[in-house]
Amino acid sequence: MSKEYFFDDLTVGQVVRSARSIRLDRERILDFAREYDPQPQHLGEEAAAGSHFGVFCASGWQTAATTMRLVVETMPIPGGGMGAGVEKIAWLRPVLPDDELRVEIEVLAKRVSKSRPDKGVVTTRTTTFNQDGNPVQTFDTVVLMPRRPGG
Repeated sequence: MSKEYFFDDLTVGQVVRSARSIRLDRERILDFAREYDPQPQHLGEEAAAGSHFGVFCASGWQTAATTMRLVVETMPIPGGGMGAGVEKIAWLRPVLPDDELRVEIEVLAKRVSKSRPDKGVVTTRTTTFNQDGNPVQTFDTVVLMPRRPGG
């Protein structure tokens, strides 16, 4: 895991990139779909052929969950962040079996919390990319983060 990030460590415009990627193979996609999103496009090639996508692909929610794992590894927050909301989530292209996902987190805005001055409010845009560098998902989020002690 990388260093922990306090509110004070971040600057607007800063981009933090994941050090690793996560591969979504066929079995991982099927397992997730069976449990959480059993739509035809996620249940195998045959079922997907008749779906809107026409191709077997991962659930957008699996992409979001994988992204969350990468975000926590890439920008760990002491004690964990407190999410205040996700905005503008968009799935830009299907995630196919054996795609390797990585993330970039851009700091869009930050301010000290008015009601909790020991915390800061940070708005980020997270973009998830596949192995070809194509964006597959984006979302903006607002997170309450601790300020550095004595900072």
